[in-house]
Amino acid sequence: MNLAPIALFTYKKLAPLKAAIEALKKNNLAKDSNLIVFSDGPKKASDIGQIKKVRDYIETISGFKSVVHNFSDSNKGLAVSIVGGVSRILKQHETVIVLEDDLLTSPNFLDFMNESLNHYKNNNKIISISGYTPPIKNLKNYSFDNYFTQRASSWGWATYREQWLRVDWDVTDYSQFEKNTIAKKKFNNMGSDMTFMLAKQMKGSIDSWAIRWCYHQFRNDLYTVFPMVSKINNIGFTEGATHTKGNSEMARFATPIDTKNSTSFKFNNDISLETSFIKQFIVPYSIKTRILYKLKGIVGK
Repeated sequence: MNLAPIALFTYKKLAPLKAAIEALKKNNLAKDSNLIVFSDGPKKASDIGQIKKVRDYIETISGFKSVVHNFSDSNKGLAVSIVGGVSRILKQHETVIVLEDDLLTSPNFLDFMNESLNHYKNNNKIISISGYTPPIKNLKNYSFDNYFTQRASSWGWATYREQWLRVDWDVTDYSQFEKNTIAKKKFNNMGSDMTFMLAKQMKGSIDSWAIRWCYHQFRNDLYTVFPMVSKINNIGFTEGATHTKGNSEMARFATPIDTKNSTSFKFNNDISLETSFIKQFIVPYSIKTRILYKLKGIVGK
């Protein structure tokens, strides 16, 4: 089995990056995997010192088959960094595994990602593999280690060259979609926030590669592979986090991380949505849950 290269994107927070690297080094396949670290440039002068410390650390990273770094002189922002960095890697490789610097991985994260990529490589209905999952209660008669959704996750994921290079990042059909009430309602089947986030992206009030990725998935009726037990713990909900605001509200995504370290997985070949799992999957994205956690954040201040 060919192992996918790992792309890790970072900015100016050294502590979470160190934690993410240490967790990744404990992965069973770390020593056989190639790591490519993308470090974004400073947004303002006060960021320069922090970024220098991050880059000094990056140059000391070991424990992988190889470590390559890409240091940007300018500030690209997360969306441009990821779209550009992943596209660059996929020009040379068929697959890629993508992480950000605030994600802690279980020791079998790379096993699950690589085995999933290999298992579904000839299935053109699979757009991506997710290492994260919200808490999902399994069914008694369900014996597989994965399930499917039609909403990709940006917390530790992987994809194929052919899927990534087809994306229309400009969302050139948005004007038609915006007028289509039925399509907007269907897009929200994977979470009540989907259409709202895409509208914000198109208005320029957010800069998200992920919502455009999810929209492409929706338009092409594609599926994401999710593990039954999460391989990812997000530690990015701290003061000063660049891309996650509202710590209490984001706690709705908290989930136990895999501790069993299984390295062999039973994959489901019936590419479809299991109603019970989808009902659980969309709970963190529901209006009720989002309001609840926003209120908790207000009360806690």
